[in-house]
Amino acid sequence: MKKTKVILLVTVLTMGQLLVGCEASKTNTASNGETVANVSVNDTETESAASDTAEAEETTEENSQVASADEMADVADVVEEDMTPVYATELKDGVYPVTVDSSSSMFSITSCELTVENGTMSAVMTMGGTGYLKVFMGTGEEAVTAGEDACIPYVENENGEHTFTVPVEALDMGIDCSAFSKRKEKWYDRVLVFRADSLPQEAFVNQTMVTVESLSLEDGTYTVEVQLEGGSGKATVESPATFKVEKGQAYATITWSSSNYDYMVVDEEKYEPINTEGNSTFEIPLASFDRKLSIAANTTAMSTPHEIEYTLYFDSNSITKVP
Repeated sequence: MKKTKVILLVTVLTMGQLLVGCEASKTNTASNGETVANVSVNDTETESAASDTAEAEETTEENSQVASADEMADVADVVEEDMTPVYATELKDGVYPVTVDSSSSMFSITSCELTVENGTMSAVMTMGGTGYLKVFMGTGEEAVTAGEDACIPYVENENGEHTFTVPVEALDMGIDCSAFSKRKEKWYDRVLVFRADSLPQEAFVNQTMVTVESLSLEDGTYTVEVQLEGGSGKATVESPATFKVEKGQAYATITWSSSNYDYMVVDEEKYEPINTEGNSTFEIPLASFDRKLSIAANTTAMSTPHEIEYTLYFDSNSITKVP
């Protein structure tokens, strides 16, 4: 009898141990499952974080290739409110000198030649320095992602000057142009305006400019209000100015507020002063009215003589004949 009780007790204890072992096994299995799941989630989060970091680094790298506003010189607004784009279809095929306004004094264009051919325009810009290796017709951010094939490298001319041949969508319209600095190794955003009023009258298909002929001005002497723009803004010219008409051609007398100008350039022709005392005075051809005439004047007021670009605007509504 005692033997039977002992056997039963041993059996009960053994079954209890087995049950405990099973529960422990289940707990371990569940715990292992949670661990696997946690490892999987952590791996995913790590991969996502790594991807975000890579994208952020890539964006930072792109941004570092484009100069910020703090890194650039003062930006000028070269697009005027009353400007209307002039497209190639409005011009006759040919090659013309054209004035280019730049939003930055650090991107100086000393001369430019515009080619109009078969409904398209291109321009060869001669630069005032050699600090830029290439340009991109767009923004710096676009240049970074566009690739080297989309960039326009400089070409050195016979005078050792850097030139860029660029497409021109329209005159009198702001055109984005980013320039890559050789020293800074960054893109600098600029805005260019190729000025229609700097082209000769014969370049236009429809010659709607206001001229001596269209105003039916007879030979004689007249006065006209004239407005000067450009340079530092300190210089002025006398207004109204006197002009004379001889055989259908007008010649304006321009008197500056300074005696320090020793020549003027109009349509690539150089004009000397007509006086020897007092403020610098010149007689220049006046081909049309009511449009900005691009000129240059050489000043001797600086340590070295320097040509400064200006525009003159002659208002036809103010013309008065001198008795």
